[in-house]
Amino acid sequence: MIFIKKLYLTLIACCVFCTGLYADEGMWLPYLLDQLQIVRMQSMGLKLSAEDIYSINHSSLKDAIVIFGRGCTGEVVSADGLVFTNHHCGFGAIQSSSSVENDYLKEGFWARSYKEEIPISGLTVQFLMFVQDVTHDMLEGVDEEMPETQRDSVLKINEKHILEAIPAQDGLGGVVKEFYAGNQFYLFVYQSYKDIRLVGAPPTAIGKFGGDTDNWMWPRHTGDFSVFRIYTSPSGKPTTYQVNNIPLKTNRFLTINAGGIKEGDFTMIMGYPGRTDRYITSWGVDQALNITNPSIVKIRDKKLEIIRNSMATSDEIRIKYAAKYASISNYWKYYIGQNKGLKRLKIYEKKKQQEKEFAEWIAADTYRFNRYGEVLDSFEQAYRLLNQTAKPSVYIREAAFGPEIIAFASRFASLASTEMKDSKDINAANLHTNAKGMGDSFFKNFDLATDKKLFAAMMNMYYNDIDPGFIPNILSNANKKYKGQWDKYADEVYEKSMFSSMEAFSKFLLNPSASSLKDDPVYQLALAFREISRKIEAMNIQAKDQLKRSKRLYMEGIQQMGAGNPFYPDANQTMRLTYGQVLDYQAADAIEYSYFTTHFGILEKEEPSNPDFQIPQRLKEVFNRKDFSPYYKNDTVVACFLTNNDITGGNSGSPVLNGKGELIGLAFDGNWEAMSGDIAYEPELQRTINVDIRYVLFLIDKYARSNHIMRELKIEYER
Repeated sequence: MIFIKKLYLTLIACCVFCTGLYADEGMWLPYLLDQLQIVRMQSMGLKLSAEDIYSINHSSLKDAIVIFGRGCTGEVVSADGLVFTNHHCGFGAIQSSSSVENDYLKEGFWARSYKEEIPISGLTVQFLMFVQDVTHDMLEGVDEEMPETQRDSVLKINEKHILEAIPAQDGLGGVVKEFYAGNQFYLFVYQSYKDIRLVGAPPTAIGKFGGDTDNWMWPRHTGDFSVFRIYTSPSGKPTTYQVNNIPLKTNRFLTINAGGIKEGDFTMIMGYPGRTDRYITSWGVDQALNITNPSIVKIRDKKLEIIRNSMATSDEIRIKYAAKYASISNYWKYYIGQNKGLKRLKIYEKKKQQEKEFAEWIAADTYRFNRYGEVLDSFEQAYRLLNQTAKPSVYIREAAFGPEIIAFASRFASLASTEMKDSKDINAANLHTNAKGMGDSFFKNFDLATDKKLFAAMMNMYYNDIDPGFIPNILSNANKKYKGQWDKYADEVYEKSMFSSMEAFSKFLLNPSASSLKDDPVYQLALAFREISRKIEAMNIQAKDQLKRSKRLYMEGIQQMGAGNPFYPDANQTMRLTYGQVLDYQAADAIEYSYFTTHFGILEKEEPSNPDFQIPQRLKEVFNRKDFSPYYKNDTVVACFLTNNDITGGNSGSPVLNGKGELIGLAFDGNWEAMSGDIAYEPELQRTINVDIRYVLFLIDKYARSNHIMRELKIEYER
């Protein structure tokens, strides 16, 4: 079974074919750093040992790094549980706390005392406690020849046993993650905290300066940070919000170094990157280039147009849809950039060359041929089948469930099999309470007119872009009835549906029944699209099983092919370490970028009529005063800087650390020229965009005058 113990493991070896492996490439597992990597890092400027970075026996850097929310990273920066992360990571919390009367998105927010800090419902922070190799336990009973579905069933049973062995303590939980396409498994045990409060955030004009225009671009001048605090019970245990809760007491937090950066400085980033696919094959690249990415971009382009126009009509709608718009927009631009990068860097052709070398390696040995000889053909066959449903799969996710009302209605399937006639029934009462809470949360940020426009546009796109075999009858009948006038269809659906307003929904909850739910036109659409989704899943079972087995054998094969070279697994939202340097880059012919930006660039970009480039008057006043000490030694404020660290989504908010493990910045973006980085790392182009910690301190101190935050921080002013 599972016991907390010190790990003595080394990295699996492999090569990355003819492309070569650069020492600064890789999202490394900090608990598996080997001596070669540490020596390399120390030669670049690291002053720490591997034990200083990750230890289960002693306090280490990993104890100050947290999973923030559902998809970001944060770092503890004070003994009283203060956490820094990105503004865009805290954006949902800032938005949910805002109103027309208290518009924290527009004005910013700075608590002046503990009492003013705002509890954020549903927000969590997780600390990594320890990691353990559970490959042997997970693969117990797994037969190499068994079908993938049977293998998955065995893995689920084994995982259940592993997780059941975790001590039942407040906030303690675990997850088993697969690595190298299922050739290895690790258990990650976390301590979760649920009382998280907003402490400070600059206005959007600072925290998101540049908006969609500058997103993924350099040069950048964004003050992308926000400040939160972790609270515990009076006894120090994780708990939900209570008035008498106290700030988390911790003896491990990051020291801030405000001594500045220079080109060539060693940098290290620790965080929780979400997903990479560095070992994807040429067939996967082709699918992304020609089917999935263009489909996502087309649908989101329309969504953004509709939401943007609605947000411009009132502050109320702007606040309601701010976080939604930001979420849709971020990866809309990402997929545009990824396709451009894949084409410009000829990634498809490079993958083909790698597969050619793999085939030659297989052919040179009888054992290899017998074990791996069918892998590449299997990839091709699987993708040929998956391509038939790739586009409708995207449209189901992005368009069919694009209108929020459909996604909301789909969450009530459990009611369809429950007749709630007796209000005294415990199960009925619980369902009613939960449904009421879901409704309150949903309608708080819902605008009927906006969603109706989204509905009409998404149904139109789905019907006209997708093969008839994947169009539900209810949508075909609507097209005939309304002769393609989808706005009229939307009018009728929203007029009749209980999910179109809190009033109608509340009326249903007073006398809920399965029959009335099943008669609802929005619920009927949700069920119809779910049925199409199940049809697609059934069609893809064989191809997906084939693909999973092929990936596992492929990873095993390339590990053997390049034994002796360092090999990192794809990102999967587990703690990773990436190291590099402060570095400029040449974006294209005759386009060379400096490694830092200044406040002069902020002033130069100002466009009062463009919401992406508006500057708060107070910030201009602070700049004009030139009171920059002790953060800057001259009249120039450094805003952002570049490093060549290897990161991806999920690293947002990650600490950028110097050789002593001190905080010098917050990672918040990648650069446009290397948007294919999740698939292929390009060392000459790939850069991480970071907000300089001095700019963060300058804004907290000089702009916000927030002594409530400043007095907690431990700051060094010498490099």
